[in-house]
Amino acid sequence: MQRYPIVLIHGYSDDGASFKVWQRILEQRGYDIAMVHACSYRSLTNEVTIKDIAEGFDRALRIQTGLSDDEPFDAIVHSTGMLVIRAWLTAYAGRRERLKHLIGLAPATFGSPLAHKGRSWLGALFKGNRHLGPDFLEAGDRVLDGLELASRFTWDLAHLDLLGDETFYGPTRRTPYVFVFCGNESYGGLRPFFDEPGSDGTVRWASCPLNTRKIILDLTRDPEREGSEKRISVADWKNTDIPLIPVAGKNHGTILSDPGDELAELVDGAFQVSSAASFTQWIEGATKRTQPAREKIDEWQQFVVRVVDERGDPVPDYNLQIFRRETGRAGPDNSIHQFDLDVHTYKGDSSLRCFHVKLADLDYKNLPNLWVRVIASSGSQLVGYQGFGSEKSGETSARASDGKWDATLNISSLADDTGIKFFYPFTTTLIELKLNREPLPLTGKNEVCWF
Repeated sequence: MQRYPIVLIHGYSDDGASFKVWQRILEQRGYDIAMVHACSYRSLTNEVTIKDIAEGFDRALRIQTGLSDDEPFDAIVHSTGMLVIRAWLTAYAGRRERLKHLIGLAPATFGSPLAHKGRSWLGALFKGNRHLGPDFLEAGDRVLDGLELASRFTWDLAHLDLLGDETFYGPTRRTPYVFVFCGNESYGGLRPFFDEPGSDGTVRWASCPLNTRKIILDLTRDPEREGSEKRISVADWKNTDIPLIPVAGKNHGTILSDPGDELAELVDGAFQVSSAASFTQWIEGATKRTQPAREKIDEWQQFVVRVVDERGDPVPDYNLQIFRRETGRAGPDNSIHQFDLDVHTYKGDSSLRCFHVKLADLDYKNLPNLWVRVIASSGSQLVGYQGFGSEKSGETSARASDGKWDATLNISSLADDTGIKFFYPFTTTLIELKLNREPLPLTGKNEVCWF
């Protein structure tokens, strides 16, 4: 079995030395240590972005590792390292064929709930750069912006490599074989203050895998003219499913510093995968082997929602609810309160929000029907948001006259029409909701432009 050079990419506020244990493990398993390259990059400076780091990685890969421009290699990444390698992969198409195996250790595929905390002065004090110089106590604000939940960076990146026109992570040699691991425990000792349910202490279990789906709810379409099926659609999915493999007794730190024999064996086996058949075989074997670890964690799902108008501009002020409706009753009822218990609004664009849902508290497999309710406000009496499908049919213009709009949409047929389930554990689901932004009132003379 051919062995490729291995590149190690660390996470935020770390350096290449954090992979010392993994370097020793690889050497003990017969890998040539001269072909194992641990890179370091600046994350605690406010001057660089994750894209900058990806370009710096490419230059260092060419100049300092001795690898030729098209030489294939494997990679083990930790936390933010996943975003670095994905940003590198999406820059040029040929790189997909060059990267053969990608091992994600607690990858921050969709960021971390700790990122926005790190942007405060307190975050700079505890995690900031302590080396005296012009960036003393900087916390890497632009890197943390990309790491924030529901960030525009991770939203756009997902549309390139997870939801784009081409396959980035397939079961063939033309794309990297990807394997995702995360510890099934959180931090202990003095660090529970930073812990979050459904996570390894830093990244969420639901946000690690790459098997993402996107649902589009387009309320700019008139169902009477265009058919309701065109209002609910699912973006094409061209990648293979890459499930989360939980690691018993490990958290975000110990998955690097004390990975254990089982994880080492699983990673070693992953490097041996060379075909679609062997990839499927590895997934089945690893899933069975780690079943006890999975049974010790609750099922969670993450949703990233973006609401835009017909021009693609953000709708910053809205409320989104998921509910069930009893037969014969009008109006929203039986709200699924678990959906909005844990919501984070992206600081840079409030049209982007992240919902973390504990499916273990929700009988999601037996929901008789499912509805979405959105209340959007423009904050103005001159313009307002509106769409087709309001719960109060025929009163759209009256309700929108104060700049607020309230509508519901039945998504019960989603699974039957598209094959995609709204609730699915250990995944991140992207939802894009489209509304119209119109001058008010919606009928007759408006206050924005007239003759």
